[in-house]
Amino acid sequence: MTGKAYKHVLVEHDGGITFVVLNRPDQRNAMSPDLHYEMEDAVDAAAADRETKVLVLTGAGEAWCAGQDIRLYFRATEDDPDERARSNAASHRWRWEKLKAFPKPTIAMVNGYCYGGAFTQLCAVDFVVTAEDALYGLSEVNWGIIPGGIVSWNLADMILPRHALYYAVTGETFDGKRAVEIGLANFAVPKDKLREETVKLAHKLVKLNPGVVRYTKEAMRAVRGMSDDQARDYLRSKQDSLMRHDKEIRDQVGMKQFLDEKTYRPGLGPYRRDDG
Repeated sequence: MTGKAYKHVLVEHDGGITFVVLNRPDQRNAMSPDLHYEMEDAVDAAAADRETKVLVLTGAGEAWCAGQDIRLYFRATEDDPDERARSNAASHRWRWEKLKAFPKPTIAMVNGYCYGGAFTQLCAVDFVVTAEDALYGLSEVNWGIIPGGIVSWNLADMILPRHALYYAVTGETFDGKRAVEIGLANFAVPKDKLREETVKLAHKLVKLNPGVVRYTKEAMRAVRGMSDDQARDYLRSKQDSLMRHDKEIRDQVGMKQFLDEKTYRPGLGPYRRDDG
């Protein structure tokens, strides 16, 4: 992946892990139109980059993302409908469409404040590792608006309805530990261990067959809205497609290691990949 320079986004590499960092720390990484345009480009570049095996989304400074920049995203575009439409489209594309369909595993490394519109990209990624003291909140109720875009839909889909309704209606904040309790994050760790634990998870994902990971991600998202019969047919077709496109799966490498070579036991790590 080329080292393209952005004004509001940093891209860092650690082996097969690509860190994409929202970089407006003085504004708690609130999202401006220019940041949306840069993020759309950065996410596309990471998806196409063969060296990127896992994408980690995080924020510079003490915040992960404080939502949309109210002044630049909303007020500054009031009299410019073309710019409002353009930035709105870019915002939705990278935060939801591109991250949800990202072909490799994605992790949110939540280092601090996560507010409002930031919940969309939080729900779009595959996994969330959060600092225990990270602060989450839906503050829209305080401005006399509802959690817009698809934030309300994201929350109602991701966590239990009672919790989603409570935090949306009250605007009350909660920490990383609570985020795990209500199903919004996978792990909450001390802040000084956040990058270490995120990298540990990323390395675990890198060792897995990328085709299986991608197809599993797509399948898990797709079947949530299906009936049991629809899911059964879809998953059968998905497995057939995976075997056609992945020689390692077609040759049943994992099953041979488990049944014949006795070199793999479930629960003790991924099976040995042919490429080491």
